[in-house]
Amino acid sequence: MLSQFKTEDWLAVGFGLLIMVLSIAIPGQWMPVMPKSLGSWGAWLNVVLLIAGLFVIVWAACRMLGRPTRGILPSLLVIFAVALGAQALASLPAVKDATGLESVFFAVALGLLISNTIGVPEWMRPALQSEFYVKIGLVLLGTTVIFGEIMQAGALGLIQALVVVVCVWNFGYWIARKLGVDREMSTMLASAVSICGVSAAIATCGAIKGDSKKLSYVISLVLVVAIPMMYGMPYLAQWMGLSPEVAGAWMGGTIDTTGAVVASGAVLGETAEKYSVIVKFSQNVLLGLAAFAISIYWSYKGKDRREKPTPGVLWERFPKFVLGFVLASLVFSFAMPLETAKSVGSVTKNLQSVFFSIAFVCIGLETRFKDIFNKDFKKPLWGFLIAQGFNVVLTLIVAYVLFAHISD
Repeated sequence: MLSQFKTEDWLAVGFGLLIMVLSIAIPGQWMPVMPKSLGSWGAWLNVVLLIAGLFVIVWAACRMLGRPTRGILPSLLVIFAVALGAQALASLPAVKDATGLESVFFAVALGLLISNTIGVPEWMRPALQSEFYVKIGLVLLGTTVIFGEIMQAGALGLIQALVVVVCVWNFGYWIARKLGVDREMSTMLASAVSICGVSAAIATCGAIKGDSKKLSYVISLVLVVAIPMMYGMPYLAQWMGLSPEVAGAWMGGTIDTTGAVVASGAVLGETAEKYSVIVKFSQNVLLGLAAFAISIYWSYKGKDRREKPTPGVLWERFPKFVLGFVLASLVFSFAMPLETAKSVGSVTKNLQSVFFSIAFVCIGLETRFKDIFNKDFKKPLWGFLIAQGFNVVLTLIVAYVLFAHISD
């Protein structure tokens, strides 16, 4: 009976919810955070606590999953050091003012630099568990998706998210298939473009039991394309004379990472930032529904079409970590006072950023340009870019229709 819970998804749910409970039970000032510099004893204490906690989680997960546990600590130390370096780099005033990029972008960049220059030695591989880290981070992401706050800010964000996700997903899948991209890659590309980038790609890969190499390619595309969009869209919005509400909703619905959405919205002021976050979180809310729909779709039209989509098959395909995301969101939305939920949510958000940072380091370390950006991936690249172009145009139209009449 218990053996069915010995999967990476269920372990991500378990550890994510455990971290959530600890964040509720322990005062926020006692929970460790990723330091931006190492100039104090408190910063070093945070580092020690975070590494110890990560080691326990990874070691326990590997033991339960039957994976090798030897060499996890030195591997994890190097990965964490790279993530710490990315955090320090992103925090430098000159870098922050010049780029506005969050640490996750530098985490991927540093990982890619190492992987594509000196390479990744075998002894570093035991702690390279990128999907596991992202899944725990996604469970913790649920603590920041508070339904009441989103609805209070306006149901229009949910309406836009629903319209855009349905239309862009179908167009993205259709154009990728027209270009000759296989079903598996087309499904992941469509989800990444239409829903919420990396999170959606991971959830979709889990739902269809996709190829991890294809997933790495999609994640790399999402992060690379998000950078010029983050810089260009605020100035394009100003040039077109869009109101802050419309501009924020437009950027929140098209830019595929939450950090980039916040950064681009902030360029246009508090109002644009507010609406960009509302729309992005509205898309995050749809992640669970989208994963369920993709599970059903893939059962009908996936690799093995002979497999009947019975409730058991759907349950087996459904990415279980999405349940953790939904449960966390429900607890923080309805079982806690709003102020408490936001206070504890700030703690879980810090820990979520730790898991995402080390996950993106791992993604960079696992990605080789010669394997990914070759002629075999030319069609998926064009499929992604065309779908993103369609997303930009459609979302602008929908955002204008819904938000043009609003003024703060």
